[in-house]
Formats: sequence, C-alpha cells, structure tokens
Amino acid sequence: MNKQHCCQAMTIQVNHICELHENPFDCPDHLVHYEMIFDEYSLILHDGGESTFSIQFCPWCGTKLPESKRDLWFDILEGLGFDEPSTQDIPKEFTTDKWYRK
Repeated sequence: MNKQHCCQAMTIQVNHICELHENPFDCPDHLVHYEMIFDEYSLILHDGGESTFSIQFCPWCGTKLPESKRDLWFDILEGLGFDEPSTQDIPKEFTTDKWYRK
C-alpha cells in the first residue's frame, strides 16, 4: 500500500510509477522524491544523474513537510557503534521508516 502524503497531488507525485522508466530519476514526469528512511522530501533535478533539492513545504498545498530525520538516523546508528552505515550491516529496522515510527 502506498503511503498517503500531505495532499492528493503530493501523494500522486511521490507514488508515480512510469511504464517507460524504471528509475524515477530518468522519468521527466517524476518530480518529487520521498526518502522513506529519513522522512524527507525533495524535488528531482533532471540533470542526467540522481540529484535532488530538499524541500520543506509542499509545492501544491503549502503544508509544512516533516523535518528530515537524516541527521537523527546517523546519530542513532553512530550511538549503536555504526560509523559507516552505508557499508555496514545495520539493524533491519533502520532500512525502512520503522525506526522512527515505533
């Protein structure tokens, strides 16, 4: 089931699936990237790579979006002894939104 976001337009954008492009960064119609692990929203910069620009407000309804949990994620994992979580076998709950939803 797809996550609901602040408004219908944001939900449609975040959950957009393109029949032509497997990677959302390759699809010119995919505008918003949602990073579930960090509860973080960004606009996709279609520059040929996977660049994004973080946003704090919904471009459609103006709702303030949640603060990114990226720094908290790294702080908690560092406290658990993981200094390179991208290359280490971290606890499974930290690979989804489960770590901040519990």
